[in-house]
Amino acid sequence: MSHIEDRIALRELIDLFAIYGDKRQMTEQALLFSDTAIVELYFEGVLTSTLKGHLEIEETFTSFIKAFESAYHFNGQQILTINNETATGIAYCTVTLIGIEEGKRIKTTIGMHYEDVYTKLNGRWFIDKRKSMFDWQEKNELAIDSTSNN
Repeated sequence: MSHIEDRIALRELIDLFAIYGDKRQMTEQALLFSDTAIVELYFEGVLTSTLKGHLEIEETFTSFIKAFESAYHFNGQQILTINNETATGIAYCTVTLIGIEEGKRIKTTIGMHYEDVYTKLNGRWFIDKRKSMFDWQEKNELAIDSTSNN
């Protein structure tokens, strides 16, 4: 695989992570990580939890997404450093989540970035270590659409 093909494959890996999350395909999302993967979750710079392996990653992500009726990730800039079968990268993302809180429909917007270590196994890239940095969030109540038939 050429350097350009590696960059494309790594971008696709990040985009698939977002798409699987939006579609609630948490099993597929967890399989984007290596067997020994570690995910650290930071909220405003504070480490709140560490996940290890596919099962723990899948269970935690599934539990989190259940609180929302919809999710939408929008990936932005990405910087990669590739060194043969390993790579590091930073990827920025805005996540919009819609859910019900205290009987009100709430839109939560999160600005975050991932600090990743990737590994290539059998010609395929995986996330080996991820720091999910939830940098900020904003919550807004959504107006009820009176034209809706719901």
